[in-house]
Amino acid sequence: MTVTATTKVPFADASPAQLREAILPEDVPKFDRHYQRALDVARTTLRLDELEKFLELWRRVAWSANANGHDRWRAVLAEAQRRLAGGPLPPGRVPMEEMEARIQARLASQ
Repeated sequence: MTVTATTKVPFADASPAQLREAILPEDVPKFDRHYQRALDVARTTLRLDELEKFLELWRRVAWSANANGHDRWRAVLAEAQRRLAGGPLPPGRVPMEEMEARIQARLASQ
């Protein structure tokens, strides 16, 4: 997507209530905890830094969760979690190290 001066970025001005409505239902408890923590910091420091960081992060999450639908976003998150856990690669995929070795071998043979 190309963003121009007339293009409105999705969720750029979304309120916490709008963000909460847009995210995955399973993310709502995490959202609520994070929001409460940001409000607590703002209340004790009289600064809005944490609240602004909170909004920036969750606006991205809402955008990502809605760009291709919640089911696709769940699949992306599951794949990321599998990769971080070092789980087996899906059929037809090779580890990055093997791919790099193949590229180096091909370059060396030219």
